[in-house]
This record gives sequence, C-alpha cells and structure tokens, in this order.
Amino acid sequence: MSLHKSLKRKDALARRRNVLSRGERIERLKDEERWDEEGASVFGLPKVKPRIVEAPSRAKAEEPEGPEGEEAERVVEAEADEAEE
Repeated sequence: MSLHKSLKRKDALARRRNVLSRGERIERLKDEERWDEEGASVFGLPKVKPRIVEAPSRAKAEEPEGPEGEEAERVVEAEADEAEE
C-alpha cells in the first residue's frame, strides 16, 4: 500500500534523529577513543549522544564577490603561499 502524496513529508530525511544505529554508535565511540577492538561486545553499548547539526539555511546562497574562474584559483594559491611564509 502506498502513502498518499499529501501525507508525505518533504523533510522526512532532513530532520534530526534521536536514535543512532549500532554501527553509528560504534563509530562515534571509536572517534572518542572509548571503543576497544579486543574483547568488546556489540551488545550493551554505552549511551552516545547524537551530534547537534545545524539545520541548513533556507536563504538563497549569495554570489561570491571577486574574481572568478582561473583568476580565483590564482588568488587562492597566492594567499596560500603568503600564509606559508
């Protein structure tokens, strides 16, 4: 049975989830260095808070000011060279 188009949400996948999958929890624990590969069980994992992600801005993106194309690449490279010195 399908869902009527008026009942579907446009932002269904964009909203914040309250629960992480087991794989996501293990990945987060590895990032925090709280996961031990040896002897660790995938059952009874410690609680992990989901990351707070800012919602994407709905405002239209402004056009960047300044040089475009190849000129922009040269300017960025020159700025990088100056920063290294």
